Amino acid sequence: MAGVTSGSIYALVGLGFTVIYSVTGIINFAQGEFVMLGGMISYIILDSTGLPTVPALLLTIAVVATVGAVLYLMAIRSARKASVVSLIIITIGASVFIRGVAGEIWTRDYVRPPYFSGDESLSFLGAYIQPQALWIIGTTVAAMIVLQVFLTYTVMGKALRACAINRAAAGLVGIDARVMALISFSLAAAFGALGGVVVAPLTTTSYSVGVMMGLKGFVAAAIGGFRSPFAAFVGGITIGIVESLAVAIDWGPFSSAYKDAIALVVLLLILLVRSGRLAAEERVG
Repeated sequence: MAGVTSGSIYALVGLGFTVIYSVTGIINFAQGEFVMLGGMISYIILDSTGLPTVPALLLTIAVVATVGAVLYLMAIRSARKASVVSLIIITIGASVFIRGVAGEIWTRDYVRPPYFSGDESLSFLGAYIQPQALWIIGTTVAAMIVLQVFLTYTVMGKALRACAINRAAAGLVGIDARVMALISFSLAAAFGALGGVVVAPLTTTSYSVGVMMGLKGFVAAAIGGFRSPFAAFVGGITIGIVESLAVAIDWGPFSSAYKDAIALVVLLLILLVRSGRLAAEERVG
């Protein structure tokens, strides 16, 4: 269950990578910071305003979605003539900037928002499960389904997919690619915030948690080629289970001390396996 829970977290982050890449072709390395902001802002709102949980979490998601929109308008759209590589570097700089500002505003202490359903463990088939873990898994599954339905059956979702297939052709039928890119950044930030608000009560949060969250979400999305929400979900679950199994072995490099390195190993394997295909895609492009 621990592996599925961790994998669900990575899958939520991976969904954000998938949304932005499929529309703009940009890998947004600030995605992990959206997760951090979701956890930190939800803690501040719940701790200082006394709002009920649901309104506080919805407000958090709205605030972080706005941050995603501002990031696009101020950093990405203003550099629209830059190469894709330059835009990716901009997102890395944005990640560092957001993390630095968060560290100055909220200090570097770890905080924990309240649990959604209490912290008393549930017994299931001889195992004990934290209720918050069920919230994480359920939220991830729901988010994946909602995103898939949104992209497949709604007008705006079809417009986003049209931009992903051919931006020039989408423009010829009246779809503004810049507006779709803005929506994709806001939507990705909302998914990141959603991950942050459900994860923080279980794992705690701090200004620095977005780094590893972003890396593992990136690997989850890379497993599916940054195109499919379902593939990002499967990728995240796979990484979480592999991590748990490797730590359970507790031998040599397979220990909790090297847990975070497993995502890097998986990423290297993906690059080795898909290097030929990536080169072919680059030649075609």
